Amino acid sequence: MRTILQVTPYYPPHLGGLERVVQHLAHELAPRHRVRVVTTTLGAGGSGRLATADGVTVRRHRALELAHTPLAPGLPGSLLRAPRSAVLHLHCAHALLPELVALTARLRGQRYLLHFHLDVDASGPLGRLLPLYKKHLFGRVLRGAAAVAVLTEAQGEFVRATYRVPAERIFVVPNGVGEEYFMAPRPASRPASRAEHGEPLRLLFVGRLGAQKNVARLLTALSLVREPVRLRVVGDGELRGQLVEQAARLGLGERVEFAGGLLGAELLDAYARADAFVLPSDKEGMPLAVLEAMAAALPVLATEVPGSAELVRGVGLLAAPEPAALAAAIDRLAGDAELRAQLAERSAETARRYSWAAVAERVEQIYDAVFGIATPTSTAPTGAAG
Repeated sequence: MRTILQVTPYYPPHLGGLERVVQHLAHELAPRHRVRVVTTTLGAGGSGRLATADGVTVRRHRALELAHTPLAPGLPGSLLRAPRSAVLHLHCAHALLPELVALTARLRGQRYLLHFHLDVDASGPLGRLLPLYKKHLFGRVLRGAAAVAVLTEAQGEFVRATYRVPAERIFVVPNGVGEEYFMAPRPASRPASRAEHGEPLRLLFVGRLGAQKNVARLLTALSLVREPVRLRVVGDGELRGQLVEQAARLGLGERVEFAGGLLGAELLDAYARADAFVLPSDKEGMPLAVLEAMAAALPVLATEVPGSAELVRGVGLLAAPEPAALAAAIDRLAGDAELRAQLAERSAETARRYSWAAVAERVEQIYDAVFGIATPTSTAPTGAAG
């Protein structure tokens, strides 16, 4: 049994896909390893700064957020106090934290695994500095990692081509979905369109209300939809106020519900009550909410952008990332019960290929190869990208 440090900028109850990925991995690894999560207090609510549950110890460091970037000066202290033999598993989708971990690892002569969740785009007044940061700082952190975990083969090729990470250090580790999300496929309630019977399609979005998810695009699309549709927006974030105002300006009224962030049984109930799932993002890594929707046997509609396209193609519907195309796809779903039933079956079948147990085993295979940690079920890693 060895010590594993899962290092992440945010952790539940902070809302987001990356946070839940780290949480699932930590709990899957805990029965076989000493797992510590090193994170920040951002979005932690009333959670204590040090807590242990189900074999996972979570240490939260005081932090502030500047330009969507968490700053936690005390975080390197946890890394310096950890055993030198500990595995450093760094989860990346934000700036500065990767550099702190890489610098600490170099000072101690440690190796680290970098888990690449998303290549973020520039936003805000400081966004113009992002390309320089990626080229001169983040690229070095990626190339300095003993291994880089990516979510898809396409993402692995991107990391190799853009950041010049050697192919032999890149490993594909998809996201997973918990067993609690699996529901039996539900046949459509009517053979004809819902519009003919006056029943609105219950459309669901789950995700953080930030720029990347582009819920504004979805609201504009909904204003163009002809079939009766109701949208439930589950999630919270810095753009919630703007989105509520946009919905009002567009006259969407009772057609849109902003439900806030939901977890546990409430989130499961949201999937159970929906007829279809929609994701209007600008880009994704591997969207956790889509996997959950698939497990819940929901037809899935997503914009045809990196991350979503690889997961949804051949399973659900893809639309160009602009309101008119998204609206047309929503109308198609709402008006075709047979199509919804077919897509629901595809979703359920596809979701069965993913499980957090399999994802954790894959991660342990990389630990074995990079850090020499033997586990009872591990085998030699396969499927390196490139």
